Amino acid sequence: MSTGVRRIRVRVTGAVQGVGFRPFVYSLAARLGLAGHVLNDSNGVEIELEGKNGLVNRFLGELEASSPPLAIISSVSAEELEPAGGESFEIRASVRQDRRAVLVSPDYATCPDCLRELDDPADRRHRYPFTNCTNCGPRYTIITDIPYDRARTTMSVFEMCPDCRADYEDPSNRRFHAEPTCCAACGPKVYLADRTGSPVGCADPIGKCRELLAAGSVVAVKGLGGFHLACDASNDEAVAGLRSRKTREEKPLAVMVRDLDTAESIAMMTREEREALPGKERPILLLKKRDGHGLSELVAPKSATFGVMLSYTPLHHLLMKGPYPALVMTSGNMTDEPIAHRNDDALGRLSEIADFFLLNDRDIHIRTDDSVARFSAGAVRFLRRSRGYAPFPVALPEGLSRNVILAVGPELKNTVCVTRNGSAFVSHHVGDLKNAPAYASFLQAVDHLSNMLDVAPAAVAHDTHPAYLSTKYAKECGLPAVEVQHHHAHIASVLAERGIDERVIGVSFDGAGWGDDGHVWGGEFLTCDLASYRRHGHLEYQPLPGGDATSRKPYRMAYVYLRDAGPLPDLDEQERKTLDRMIERSFNTPLTSSAGRLFDAASAILNVCAVNTYEGQAPMELEAACAGDENGSYRARIDDGSPFIVRASDIIARLVEDMRTGTPVETCAARFHNSAAQVILEGCRTIRDREGISRTALSGGVFANGYLLEKTKALLEEDGFDVLLNTIVPAGDGGVSLGQAAIAARRLSCV
Repeated sequence: MSTGVRRIRVRVTGAVQGVGFRPFVYSLAARLGLAGHVLNDSNGVEIELEGKNGLVNRFLGELEASSPPLAIISSVSAEELEPAGGESFEIRASVRQDRRAVLVSPDYATCPDCLRELDDPADRRHRYPFTNCTNCGPRYTIITDIPYDRARTTMSVFEMCPDCRADYEDPSNRRFHAEPTCCAACGPKVYLADRTGSPVGCADPIGKCRELLAAGSVVAVKGLGGFHLACDASNDEAVAGLRSRKTREEKPLAVMVRDLDTAESIAMMTREEREALPGKERPILLLKKRDGHGLSELVAPKSATFGVMLSYTPLHHLLMKGPYPALVMTSGNMTDEPIAHRNDDALGRLSEIADFFLLNDRDIHIRTDDSVARFSAGAVRFLRRSRGYAPFPVALPEGLSRNVILAVGPELKNTVCVTRNGSAFVSHHVGDLKNAPAYASFLQAVDHLSNMLDVAPAAVAHDTHPAYLSTKYAKECGLPAVEVQHHHAHIASVLAERGIDERVIGVSFDGAGWGDDGHVWGGEFLTCDLASYRRHGHLEYQPLPGGDATSRKPYRMAYVYLRDAGPLPDLDEQERKTLDRMIERSFNTPLTSSAGRLFDAASAILNVCAVNTYEGQAPMELEAACAGDENGSYRARIDDGSPFIVRASDIIARLVEDMRTGTPVETCAARFHNSAAQVILEGCRTIRDREGISRTALSGGVFANGYLLEKTKALLEEDGFDVLLNTIVPAGDGGVSLGQAAIAARRLSCV
C-alpha cells in the first residue's frame, strides 16, 4: 500500500440526499482514518478526502459498493487537490448553489427498524404515526425546494425536541440528518373529526378510528400523498355505502392488508409478485383472487383480481391492527377529480362520502397517488406510476439535444415530463384533464417538477390533438412547440426506456389518438425511431357514432360491427334509428381504427360488459372471462396496400358464429384475444418482409391486458422477433409524456 499522502475532492450525483449518504461517508472515512469533510450541495454530495493514497483508493472502491440501501448513484468524479494537512473528518452544513442537479427521492415505505420501534412499548416512538429515518419515509411529497434540508420541507414548522435533535446530529444514528425526524413530543399530530370538521374527543384517535371502521363507517384518512377513503373490506354494507356515495358503481377498489401472509390469504401470488409487493415502493399489485378470500364481493365485482397493497406508513400499520382482514383504500376524490391532499380541501370535497376524517397537521406539498402495477410477460408492468417511483429519471439515448424540454402528455392518465442533462424525469400521476381542479393539478405538476430540477424549459412537446387541455397549454405558454403524434409517442416511450434510437416495428394499440388523416387512430402498425414514423398498416376503419361518448357505451361499437355480421344487439328502436342516421350522414361520427373499441365491441357482443361505468371496464372484464387453456383463434384478412388493412370485422363475424353454436363465453373471449395476438404477429411479419426489421416495440393502453401481452410476446418471439415492452412507465397514456420528450429531444438535436 502506498504511503504517499493524497487529497481529492469527490462529487457524487444521483439520489444521494436524505438517504443516509453523509453519515455513511463519515463512518467510512473515520474507519479508514481519512481527514476531510462531506456536505450536501445543490448538485448532490461533495466529499473532500485526505490521507494515504491506498486508503483513499479503498474509500473510492467502497463508496459505490457499500452505499446506503436507498441511495442511487448516477456518477462519481474526483479532482486532485494539494494536501492541506487535515487531521479530522466532519459533516458540514449544506451549501446552496445557483445551479441545482440533485435527484429528488420518492417516498418510501416504513423500514423494519422503524416498525420495531413502532411496536416497542419501551421506545419513545411507540405507536407514533410519523416515525421515519434515513431509510424510509416521506421525501417527494414534502419537499418544497432543494437542497433537501428540513427548512425546505413541510416539516420546517415543527421544531425538534432535544431528543430528536440529538438523533438528528449524531452521525452514528440512522436518523442523522433525516429531515422529517420527529416524535410525539415535537412532531405532527393526528386527530379525528366528523364530516363538519368538528373534532371528535378521544385520547387515541387512531384507536377510535379502528373502532369506527370495524363498526362500518367510511373514514377519509390523510396518508402520505393524499387522502384515502377507507372502510372494512369484508363489510358488504360499508363497501356498498362507499360505492354509492362516491358514485363508483363497479370499478374495483384497492385494498390494504397488514402483511404478506394476509395478502396470501385473499390472493394467489407468484414468486415475483411476493417479491414486489413488500418492496420499499409498495405499489398496488393486481393479484388473482383466492377462493374463500373472505372479502366483500363488492370490492372488485366482475374482476378476477384484487388490487392489493401492504401498509406503507406507520399510520397505516397502526390502522391495520383493527379486527378486519383488509381495508378498502381508494383515492379520496370524486370521479375525474384529483385526490384531496389538504385538510380543508378534503373536508370540502369528501364530506358527503366520509362519516369521519382522520387528519393530521403535516402538509402534503405535492399530491401523489398510489402506483398500480401487475406482473405480466415476465416483469412488473405499470398501469399507474406514481408514489414510490416518481420522479426517478430515465436515461435518454446518447446524441439527443441537451435543451430542457417540457412534455405535457395527453388528456387521459396525464403525466408531465422534463428533461435535463440527458435524462427524462416523469412526474407523478396527474390524472384525466377534464375539469378545473384536474387542470390546476397539472399546472402544479409542471411548476413543481421544473422547480425541483432547477430548469427553465426551452421547448414544449405536446400531442397533436387540438382539443386536449395539455395541447392548449403548450400552444399558449410562449415556448417553441413540438407536435408529437400520439402513437409515435407510445412507441418512443419504449425506445427511451431502452436508451435506443433505431428503426423498429411499432405496434400501438389503444383507445384513441389523433391521426394524421383526421381520423381517430388506435390500431396502428408503424416503423419508427425517435425522429420520425411511417404508418404501414392499421385495423380497418369503423364509424364511431357519438365520438368519444362511444367509449362509454360498448354496445354502440357492437352495433357498428354487427350491422353487417348480425345478429343486432337489443337496442331501443329510437337509439337504433339515431345511430343509423348518424352513421349514414357521418354526423358526429368520425372513423376509427381503434383496437380499444374493437375490444369494447367483443365484450358487448359476448354480454360481458355493454356499458362502461369506468374507463376500460369492458376490455378488463373481457380479459377476466378468458379460458386460460384455449388456443383457438379467428382468422382476419389483411388487405395488401400501403398502408395494409386488417379486417377486424372478420374476427367479429367468427365470434358471432361461435356464439350461435353455443360455444362458452370463456372460450370465445380467449379466442378473441388469441386472434388479436395473431393479427399483431401477421402485421409484424408483413412489415418485416417489406423493411427487413425484426425488432418490435409494443405499447398503448390495450397492452395493459396481461393475457394479450403474454400471448403476443410469445408468438412474436417464437417467430424470431426481438420484442421490446414498457417496464419503467405505463404502456398506456401515463407513458406518453416520456415518448414526447424523447421525440422532441431528437428533433431539436437535428435543428
